[in-house]
Amino acid sequence: MLVINQTSNNMKTRRDFIKQSVVSTSALALHSSFISHLMPTDIQISLAQWSLHRALESGKLDHLDFPAKAKNDFGINTVEYVNGFFGGKKMDFKDAAKNTTYLQELLKRSQDVGVTNHLIMVDNEGFLALPKDKKRLEAVENHKKWIEAAKFLGCQTVRVNLHGKGKSEDKKIASIDSLSRLGEFANTMNINVVVENHGSDSSKGNWLAEVMRQVNKSNVGTLPDFGNFCITHPWGNTQDPCKDAYDRYKGVEELLPFAKGVSAKTYDFDSKGEQPLMDYKRLIEIVKAAKFKGYIGIEFEGYNQSEEDGIRQTKALLEKYL
Repeated sequence: MLVINQTSNNMKTRRDFIKQSVVSTSALALHSSFISHLMPTDIQISLAQWSLHRALESGKLDHLDFPAKAKNDFGINTVEYVNGFFGGKKMDFKDAAKNTTYLQELLKRSQDVGVTNHLIMVDNEGFLALPKDKKRLEAVENHKKWIEAAKFLGCQTVRVNLHGKGKSEDKKIASIDSLSRLGEFANTMNINVVVENHGSDSSKGNWLAEVMRQVNKSNVGTLPDFGNFCITHPWGNTQDPCKDAYDRYKGVEELLPFAKGVSAKTYDFDSKGEQPLMDYKRLIEIVKAAKFKGYIGIEFEGYNQSEEDGIRQTKALLEKYL
């Protein structure tokens, strides 16, 4: 009788164990599914170097130390460079682009800390939307060394601007030609060329989208920036009062079909950790609705907060809505 009870109790214990295991496994699967839903693996966060432009411009941070700063201080494993910071205080940035010793050191430092070099933002190399062909074609040639530098560093993408003076339609024609030339050159190295909305006509979503349709190259696209939709500002900044601003939500929607990255611009935060000048939840929902896949780069540009705090708050805001 005692043996029978012992066997019965063992069977009951075994059934309870199996039942509990099934419940635990189901709960774990549900938890994993929930986390996957909250943080889609096809959207990842990178750090744009401009977020630390004050530290870089003052010399408190050296360009070569940026990858380690991103990883160690913010837990971000992918970085986006700004060409103007190459060379630091010791070398002109245009010379640094062709200096393989310098580039090798930057590559080594990024690899040592396990950071992926993703993108180079190129400024001050001439106007790609200038109707005057001679200067514009010089600008096209000036950009090529940064595509080569991007290849050397293992980057996927180079960001350019469509700046220039002239009639809107003339600038569009010039832009299409410039991007077609750069796209063909970059394609030989499997590099993407992307345009950021960055003032004047480029801050008009419909204008830039039409340029993309006309270029029609798989490695030429856009880098929608949440903030740069001021048409009358030289760089599109909407942090200051703007006389003529393009609808940022409409603009992001228009540029996303061609996007190979997104620039998560932020300004000073309010007490709730939100952006007073833009509806971030709405912007992220637009990005997700477009089924965007790739990197969203943190680009803090506030005036009154430290750059470190601004980066951390931007990261928290992105994680909240992603």
